[in-house]
Amino acid sequence: MKKVILSFLVVFVAIAANAQNLYLGGSFGILHDDNADVTQFSIAPEIGYNFNERWAVGGEISYTHMKYDGDIKGNSFSIAPYARFSFYENDLVRLFIDGQVGFSTTKVDGTDSENGFEVGFKPGIAFRLCDHFSAIAKYGFLGYRDEYRGSSVSGLALSSEDLSIGFLYEF
Repeated sequence: MKKVILSFLVVFVAIAANAQNLYLGGSFGILHDDNADVTQFSIAPEIGYNFNERWAVGGEISYTHMKYDGDIKGNSFSIAPYARFSFYENDLVRLFIDGQVGFSTTKVDGTDSENGFEVGFKPGIAFRLCDHFSAIAKYGFLGYRDEYRGSSVSGLALSSEDLSIGFLYEF
């Protein structure tokens, strides 16, 4: 355990020493569906490190709170490290794809907690708003999910659950 903590400390110090390659960001969402009587709130902070103009690594931690039928509540937590490849960039727009592995746990009142995972790719676009600030959007998923945040998919998914809008600040 001490070796793992020491390894994380060394990685953190190395990233902090090269803060100009570090980025922070995230997304949040609020959803209410009257027909299904579902309300959902989610927040997903993100941190990453740019190796160069094409490659980056990072991770996202996500928390979602759900309320069904007025009384039933649930919570979901996930962590998803990724490798990002940027394949096109100009002064305003950058197109990228994230290769991601995610792990989640979901607990709904009155049921056992359910663990899940995903392995796949998520395409995205970043709009540069100024030198250090970008708005980003990711849509779609190509890969395999098994009860990842309550969803199972094998193949291509293009649903509203696969849409994420957020921001990034590059140091």
